[in-house]
Amino acid sequence: MTTLDLTKHFPVDEDDLQRLHLRLERDAQAADLLDIAYRTVDSAVGPLLLAATPLGLLRVAFANEGHDSVLQNLAARISPRVLEAPTRLDAVARQLDEYFTGRRHSFDVALDWSLSHGFRRTVLEHLNTDIGYGATASYATVARLSGSPKAVRAVGTACATNPIPIFVPCHRVIRSDGTVGAYRGGPAAKRVLLDLERV
Repeated sequence: MTTLDLTKHFPVDEDDLQRLHLRLERDAQAADLLDIAYRTVDSAVGPLLLAATPLGLLRVAFANEGHDSVLQNLAARISPRVLEAPTRLDAVARQLDEYFTGRRHSFDVALDWSLSHGFRRTVLEHLNTDIGYGATASYATVARLSGSPKAVRAVGTACATNPIPIFVPCHRVIRSDGTVGAYRGGPAAKRVLLDLERV
């Protein structure tokens, strides 16, 4: 069986495609059909996928996580109504850019905690409020802050599965011996973020 290359017979104009996509984005939002909007941005730690629901920022994903698989996972876990809609994430992207250029030390972004539950969410909420820009804390310290001093491994798991890294600063949690430890975006990305905040 042969396949027909339709682009030979029906040339595609990129401007037309862009206009159609903007119309789709606008109509989906107007009809309340857009449950998850996403975009990608370049950063000092590589391309980042940003995804948000109407409640707030839901997911930040590093390139090593596979953006397509992250979007598929969000479609399965949250809603299949997912669309690239960059304008809905303009404020998030702007604050992220300000952070990477050293002009922002805290984020003012609504967060959607739908992907975090139980003790993991407790840990992430403490990270979000108790460890400021330029500071670090050990996994043991975060376990104490979270009300379970012996749950050091569980804190590590919460950090490793943090769906909103950078905005919820799990990169600020390091080992007791001062080494950086593991990170969802990789240890090099964690070092970049820690070094950025030390400047």
